[in-house]
Amino acid sequence: MEQILLKSSRLVQFQVQQFERSLATKIDWSDRLISIVGARGTGKTTLMLQQLKKKGLQPQVAAYLSLDDIYFSDNSLVTFAESFIQLGGHYLYLDEVHKYPNWAREIKNLYDTYPELQLVFSGSSIIDMLRQNADLSRRAVQYELTGLSYREFLALSGVLTVKPVSLAEVTSHHTDLATQLVQQFKPLQHLGEYLRLGYYPFFAENKNTYPLRLEQLIKMITETDLRFIEGFNPASTRKIIQLLYVLAASVPFKPNISKLSERIGLHRNTLVQYLHYLDQARLTNSLTAAGRGISTLQKPDKVYLENTNLQYALAPQTANRGTLRETFMMNQLLNTHHTVTLPKTGDFLVDDTYTLEVGGKDKTGTQLKNVTHSLVVADDLEIGLFNKVPLWLFGFLY
Repeated sequence: MEQILLKSSRLVQFQVQQFERSLATKIDWSDRLISIVGARGTGKTTLMLQQLKKKGLQPQVAAYLSLDDIYFSDNSLVTFAESFIQLGGHYLYLDEVHKYPNWAREIKNLYDTYPELQLVFSGSSIIDMLRQNADLSRRAVQYELTGLSYREFLALSGVLTVKPVSLAEVTSHHTDLATQLVQQFKPLQHLGEYLRLGYYPFFAENKNTYPLRLEQLIKMITETDLRFIEGFNPASTRKIIQLLYVLAASVPFKPNISKLSERIGLHRNTLVQYLHYLDQARLTNSLTAAGRGISTLQKPDKVYLENTNLQYALAPQTANRGTLRETFMMNQLLNTHHTVTLPKTGDFLVDDTYTLEVGGKDKTGTQLKNVTHSLVVADDLEIGLFNKVPLWLFGFLY
């Protein structure tokens, strides 16, 4: 136990505090049971270590544990927590919980038995976390850490540090907002780099090896995380990666499930089910027509990769600018918990209110002239007027 606490102390001591994710300010850290979910590589470990460092407490009071540590191959979490509490411990931050058998049950038992103990837990397999969190739903408050927004990328890169803006501010005051921001930096100068390698925080470690690490992340998710799906066939892993390549090489993808299932070699229902779980694993984002329900076996009307970095990693030579624009928009809106559906006219219907048409700077809103609350979202534009909004500004929503 002493070695585990020494590891915790060292990790907390050397954690850098200069940049903090916007989610950190939204979490109510006073709750007794907090779940942080998120795709691999989004910075969940850093978020927890930063919070522990803020507390400034000794490791016997507040400790970070990675449950894939060799210590837990022969020791239980419950036994450790009991000894920890006897030493005066109050805060346990648990990482990589999905690698520990029966983690949800043991966390539930600790929560119910020790009211003086606060537990914050996270794991890299978002599918397993979402599945198991259902058992803790009455107890745990769940938050999701997404990849970086364009605003956060700029802050981490040392370019610009400003507060996020709301969708309501963008739709009503975008000209004023953009005018203020372009006085502080050149938004189009950095957007291309963000679209290519700015979504996962580990870009800051080494931009040269970022594409390689991203390929490894994709393989880890498809080979490891998807096995938590009930009835998942490991032999399908290569077919799923093939499916991701098809998405990456396509213009905004409207799937013909019959043809696609034949091309990939998966049964139609299996393919639709895997598309659903790829959304959960944060490798894709599916778009459904307005007014339609969502179910595991319902064919999506459009499918995007979850973020533009994935498109560059999978098919760098065929990255389509139109697809990149729409992927960026879908990603930034969903990451700020807006509902996004496919309207009859336009590209996106947001919160059943705003109809968005996404395109280049010369894009007009002719087809939207009879649509209320409609906006043209234009790429390669610093400042917009009236209902024409620059694309990059939606990267400041979180």
